[in-house]
Amino acid sequence: VQLQASGGGLVQTGDSLRLSCTTSGGAVSNYHMGWFRQAPGKEREFVAATRRSGEVTYYADYVKGRFSISRLNARNTVYLQMNGLKPEDTAVYYCALSTTASYSSMYSNAERYGYWGKGTLVTVSS
Repeated sequence: VQLQASGGGLVQTGDSLRLSCTTSGGAVSNYHMGWFRQAPGKEREFVAATRRSGEVTYYADYVKGRFSISRLNARNTVYLQMNGLKPEDTAVYYCALSTTASYSSMYSNAERYGYWGKGTLVTVSS
């Protein structure tokens, strides 16, 4: 399975962006999906995730209320809608998929994701 993330760019504080992650070689409906990010000089951190069913979503506290994850299985795509962007949201954003059975307790653990896409850079200027 391959993942392709897109949609990053340079925006100003308060702007919005929508990232997309498309899978090939496997239907996105088969997988739990997550978004992570890595800022320069920092470790990769969890952003948001959605269970395979799409009915349950998870968010990191620092994006809750501003970011929204969704999936469109017919297009094998998962989205990350980012509103109210802040300079501290500047990072490379990665999408990943997981097949772990214990996802409800492991969704924020990057080691539980077996496939990763190349990241897309989001830069938020002040």
